[in-house]
Amino acid sequence: MLKVDYLQLLQQNLTITEVRPVNGAHMLEQKLQLPHTELRNRLVMGSMHTGLEEGWHNRKRLRAFYQARAKGGTGLIITGGYSPNIRGKLTPFASTFSSYYDVIKHRAYTEAVHEQGGKICLQLLHAGRYAYHPFNQAPSAIKAPINPYKPKAMSLGSIKKTIKDFANSAKLAEKAGYDGVEIMGSEGYLINEFMANHTNKRTDSYGGSLENRMRLAVEIVKAVRAKVSKKFIIIFRLSVMDLIPDGSTPDEVKQQAIALEEAGVDIFNTGIGWHEARVPTIASMVPPGAFKEASKRLKDTVSVPVVAVNRINTPEIANSILEAGESDLISMARPLLADPEFFNKYINKQSEQINICIGCNQGCLDHVFKNKRATCLVNPQAAFELDYSLEKASSSRLVLVVGAGPAGLAASCYLAQKGHKVTLIERKEKMGGQFNLAMQIPGKEDFNHTLNYFTNELKRLDVDLKLGTEFKDDMLNQYDDVVFATGVRPREAKIECGDGKRVFAYDEVIRGEVELGEKIAILGAGGIGFDMVAFLSEHKGQTIEQFKTQWGIECEAKPDKDTRKLYMLKRSEGRFGSDLGKTTGWIHRQVAKQHGVTQIAECQYLSFDKQGLKITVKGEEKLLDVDTVIACIGQVSNSETFANEKENAKVHVIGGAKLAAAIDAKRAIFEALQVARKI
Repeated sequence: MLKVDYLQLLQQNLTITEVRPVNGAHMLEQKLQLPHTELRNRLVMGSMHTGLEEGWHNRKRLRAFYQARAKGGTGLIITGGYSPNIRGKLTPFASTFSSYYDVIKHRAYTEAVHEQGGKICLQLLHAGRYAYHPFNQAPSAIKAPINPYKPKAMSLGSIKKTIKDFANSAKLAEKAGYDGVEIMGSEGYLINEFMANHTNKRTDSYGGSLENRMRLAVEIVKAVRAKVSKKFIIIFRLSVMDLIPDGSTPDEVKQQAIALEEAGVDIFNTGIGWHEARVPTIASMVPPGAFKEASKRLKDTVSVPVVAVNRINTPEIANSILEAGESDLISMARPLLADPEFFNKYINKQSEQINICIGCNQGCLDHVFKNKRATCLVNPQAAFELDYSLEKASSSRLVLVVGAGPAGLAASCYLAQKGHKVTLIERKEKMGGQFNLAMQIPGKEDFNHTLNYFTNELKRLDVDLKLGTEFKDDMLNQYDDVVFATGVRPREAKIECGDGKRVFAYDEVIRGEVELGEKIAILGAGGIGFDMVAFLSEHKGQTIEQFKTQWGIECEAKPDKDTRKLYMLKRSEGRFGSDLGKTTGWIHRQVAKQHGVTQIAECQYLSFDKQGLKITVKGEEKLLDVDTVIACIGQVSNSETFANEKENAKVHVIGGAKLAAAIDAKRAIFEALQVARKI
């Protein structure tokens, strides 16, 4: 058995990122003085819908959610979006903020944040043509490509009423104890729709010229300012990059910002991309800080503070942006799902203990777009603070965890937090399991952060980690509980091979253990198959400039020319990647398209030799001229480790060892939390 040196483990297996600025500026913790109030630091929790905003029954849960982030040191919290009227609701059951009932309901949230010394602003959002109901409105009757409902063009009377509704909601928000409002003028919602020629085809005083198109935004800000006190903060989220055809130009955005500041805006938040834009803006493949130039452009235009947004997930990145003068505040939404104590850990020089957001979208946005409660892959307690609390155990137990992949690592940490004495064994010489593969995929480098976090947590919680250690049956008698988290291994392809050829498994390819040719067939069109496309085609550690060039962000898209020819094959019919994430699947499919990947569905794999891969497509036999075949056809559980122990009451099975249907780190870590709560 190997007793682990945690420092050596970090140095050998993980890239350590120094998260404290080397020049000592430490701007993230500096206060920000506004004309009539003050923010205690520069960290803003950006608006995100949790699924707790609707209904009185979720009031205590949403209060606990905000309270945890305020207690964690966040300076300013911005709520999820609330519509100022019924027509602007995102869905038929979405919440509005337009009555004294809302004032009473929301006082619980504002009081919870103020008790912890933070400030909180209500986001006012009119969905416009993105409203998912047949009563939606927009500047012009142009249907959004992501919405089946065509909007009705707003009349002048409806526009005037909407302006009054925004002002009324802001006034009520102040009565509810909010420190301000954020007016949502980006991401392709109503106000943004008026700004852009793309969606505004009006010929009256709210269409045509830039002055007319931004009239609604300016009048809303003026109306809100007239209804609230001087100390009440008005934030305007301005779309600095629409990323759609015929959107606002950089020069138009500058003119919008100048007019809005004059109208009464106290802080500008930076909006990046409409929801219908075919450019990634927050997914894991977006380089950290990729859009800092957008906030800098805005900061150079206005005299009020500006917020930087999108893929800022460490104190180091945040401070580098602030110190470079590219913004005055930093917005983090998903990173504060991942770790509500983000700021406190940073300020107490415990940044290595921050559970960093990896930008996967699996627990947050993918849930919200399926009308489920948001949470977080690396922190399943997010938005479930009252549901999945982790209390100290009444008595300490000896617990053995078998397998140091995501499930085993998480289980060990949760169990140790409860006060149990935990031993974690791993048969390999390296912990991490499937995360070691994931972090090698271009665009998933941030999985490294999670392994770094677990390594530090194991040390802090005094977990006895033993690498290179196999489970033996006699270990069962040495512990009160045994948690098997032995994970999965690739499913083997059953294809007849000749001429010295063989089908490679995806893990050996990612680890660089085999030599690949120039013409490659990838078997499987699930998440692993698309990861393999990225592994073979994309840049690891892509720079911001490479990313912008690939996706044509304010430049002509110029994807790299690949020397390899790639095929993706699958047995089933239908769209490739149909089971990919709701909010990221389109990106993976677009990457495959950019690299000219040939996709063939409804095929059977027959044999592979020096002539190529023989397949049948809808019953017709074909020969693919390939020299390499990689199997990405799923995985099987490593359940043989505990085959004789399944019925034992002290045995618990989680993660891939329990169900190998898909590599699912979100489920693995969730099950780790649940087994820890049980023991």
